[in-house]
Amino acid sequence: MAGGEGVAVDTAAAEGTESGKGGNYDGKCVFCRIARREEPGTALLSSEYEDLACFRDCRPGAPHHYLVVPVEHMGNCKTLKKEHIPLVKRMMEVGKAVLQRNNFSDLNDVRMGFHWPPFCSISHLHLHVLAPASQLGFLSRLFYRINSYWFITEIKSLLSLHGGQFSGEQEIRVNSPFWILSIPSEEMARGLMKRTVCAKSIFELWGHGRSAGELYASLKNYPVDKMLPYLQSDSTYKIHIHTFNKTLTQAQKIKKIDALEFLPFKGKVNLKKPEHIFWILEDYGMDPNNVPEEPFHLYFGRWIADGQRELIESYSVKKRHFIGNTSMDACLSFIMANHGRVKPNDVVYDPFVGTGGLLISSAHFGAYVCGTDIDYNTIHGLGKATRKNQKWRGPDENIRANLRQYGLEKYYLDALVSDSSRPIWRKGMLFDAIITDPPYGIREATRRTGAQKETDKTAERSTENHIFVSSSYHLSDIFFDLLKFAAEYLVMGGRLVYWLPIYRPEYTEEIIPRHPCLKLISNCEQMLSSHTSRRLITMEKVKEFKDQDQNSYLLDGQYMPYKGHNSFREKYFSGVTKRIAKEEKDNQK
Repeated sequence: MAGGEGVAVDTAAAEGTESGKGGNYDGKCVFCRIARREEPGTALLSSEYEDLACFRDCRPGAPHHYLVVPVEHMGNCKTLKKEHIPLVKRMMEVGKAVLQRNNFSDLNDVRMGFHWPPFCSISHLHLHVLAPASQLGFLSRLFYRINSYWFITEIKSLLSLHGGQFSGEQEIRVNSPFWILSIPSEEMARGLMKRTVCAKSIFELWGHGRSAGELYASLKNYPVDKMLPYLQSDSTYKIHIHTFNKTLTQAQKIKKIDALEFLPFKGKVNLKKPEHIFWILEDYGMDPNNVPEEPFHLYFGRWIADGQRELIESYSVKKRHFIGNTSMDACLSFIMANHGRVKPNDVVYDPFVGTGGLLISSAHFGAYVCGTDIDYNTIHGLGKATRKNQKWRGPDENIRANLRQYGLEKYYLDALVSDSSRPIWRKGMLFDAIITDPPYGIREATRRTGAQKETDKTAERSTENHIFVSSSYHLSDIFFDLLKFAAEYLVMGGRLVYWLPIYRPEYTEEIIPRHPCLKLISNCEQMLSSHTSRRLITMEKVKEFKDQDQNSYLLDGQYMPYKGHNSFREKYFSGVTKRIAKEEKDNQK
């Protein structure tokens, strides 16, 4: 067997080894039995290598779905080491060969990979070979997707064998519009700026200080060998000046640039297309009514990359094909996707999908997206239009059309009519991120399906004579159902990102819903009015969901304060009512 030394064999496998079989053999392992032709119901396909077996998957996820396994028992893909690279390559060769023998020749439309534990049902190394990848259905895309915890492609598996990984640290050292971050590499810095809509630019910091003298001294101490690659005689450059909270005259800017003549610039100045751009950044504080004569902080650095603030305009709701009363602002949508750490080939779910605004930002970052909503008309793009001077929605106003508008339709899985209080999904960890904005009862009603005997029920009729009964859905129940769903259906390390409406006079951190499987990562406030706001809550799954976690919040002594969310609508409109009454009183004077 290739790479036989160092192969990890489970204890159960060692105990199940039978004499006379030769090599590693587990009599309890179905793949061991299939590879030795002991399972008459499964036919082996031709393999170029005697130590590898190939057969059809009993539950195919595509028209062509084969498994390639070592004949001798070895554990799942976590047991692979660097010396097993030839083995993995040969498994891939067998997979490609069996596809070609079955008249499938487009090897660019093939998906191969290993399930990553604990999401493999049989602990015997097996390579999935699926084709055509473009025809994978919704569930197949869910279970056999690229670059995820569930399905590791051959490229990522080989990378992990070489010990490759992505890690980094960042540190905020100053509390100002300018942050100093510790980032291991320029490549990572560029990757960060390809995602953010909050940061304007990132620079390699050469010097900083609280005065011009401190800045110059800091620059003189910066290692010359780090400067020289950007100061060569055959290079071009220019210097910009940016001041926060103050405007300088052109003469003042030129004077500050001339003061940097001690830097060993040897190249030529090119103001139109320079190879290297340098910036002087000056921080004059946050108070526009109290601007100091001299800046609080000064920085000098080499420009690396700009952020993605242009996405805010290009994805503006004003230009979107299909919108509703509560369509999420483009900037906030991208911020939520970044909080959720959405990456290519993730599966992102929105249980209150509405017109799909949050799906668009996740799809932009390469994630497959899906959602549900209780509103039949919204899901199907029917009924009255939200736009001014338009009475009814057009024939192609729907979520899919929105993603098509931005060239993202290939990432759209589906949107279903469903009640979030009654999950329709089969048990298991399905989603890499859950990003949503639940209804608060202000512009959209909080509803769930209910039985005829339940109170506060109303009958509603959709355009296709579909009748259902809905009852009120308290905000506290919405958020607890959401957290319980996230705890059960998120992958480990997956994130839940949602908005929580708050009545500010009563706010404390204790009223933020919690779950034992979820860790609170961040809590950011957006003001709505003088007395109300909403908080962007980000939580990460840190513990596997168990049966005892089903209703764990009911045992929490802090549960009662959460009930205050139920009266948010009344408190929200109480402020409006008071303001109207005050305006009427003032008008009467």
